[in-house]
Amino acid sequence: MTRAEEFEQLRPLLFAIAYRILGSVSEAEDAVQETWLRYESSPTQPTSTKAFLSAVVTRISIDVLRSARVRREKYVGEWFPEPLLTDPYEDPERSAELADSVSMAALLLLERLSPLERAVFVLREVFGFGFREVASAVGRSEAACRQLAARARRHMDTGRPRFEADRREREKLASRFFDALRVGDVDGLREVLAADVQLVGDGGGKAPQWARAVTGAENVARVLASIFPVLAKIDARVEPRELNGQPGAIFRDRDNKVLNTWTVDVLDGRIQTIRSVQNPDKLGHLGPVGDAWALLREANKARRPVVGANGN
Repeated sequence: MTRAEEFEQLRPLLFAIAYRILGSVSEAEDAVQETWLRYESSPTQPTSTKAFLSAVVTRISIDVLRSARVRREKYVGEWFPEPLLTDPYEDPERSAELADSVSMAALLLLERLSPLERAVFVLREVFGFGFREVASAVGRSEAACRQLAARARRHMDTGRPRFEADRREREKLASRFFDALRVGDVDGLREVLAADVQLVGDGGGKAPQWARAVTGAENVARVLASIFPVLAKIDARVEPRELNGQPGAIFRDRDNKVLNTWTVDVLDGRIQTIRSVQNPDKLGHLGPVGDAWALLREANKARRPVVGANGN
């Protein structure tokens, strides 16, 4: 097998590692590409290609995360990870860990860890690497990695997101939610929202967004019911999709361009959190991105009553 063929076999794993460390599709793809360039130019063939490439992509991701952290300190408003349509890596033995670790809530929890803690947690807890491999990947002793893993696990367990265990129940509830959303059914929305539900958006200062989180079932239901029937008038549409392993949707304009994405956290038969990613910089990997500002102007125009020639 050639180096290129070996690399392609491992690419899904390398992307999955990098995405969980970085929370960014584009940065993860760049890290994987840089890993290939280093592997291609390496004069020696490693004993374990998987261990070698996993170590390289981890080190690259740690370096990228350190500089990204500095940028995120100046980020406008809430920062959310880039939405992921499908995780390319599958492992039946670790399916629960893989699904849990890619959710928006889990990725936001990982943001609380230091870059080293995050890398160790991802390699050890999510992908099941041995401490020898983890130590080699992050350039620390096995004893230090055990400490890092224990500290990271404590942080994650303290705030670990809880979700509806039954996948079908989650999907059924999300379907009811999006059906009510399309027609502006306030009562239908209220029925599926938790009393303390939160609606939060990430526009990065580059797209229309709520000034602050909208909280409470009544407030969220009324805000949503007032928006979406108007958007339907101008041919914007909701495309339910699974995102980051959770029920969600992609919102598109009449030209099929992406406007934003939503993911919903479901627990105890109610929607607990709705996260919207509107920043156009985070949507390009999903397809051509629409002009959300232009759509908002058109929606506001459609909302105004039409005045006839006689002024009535």
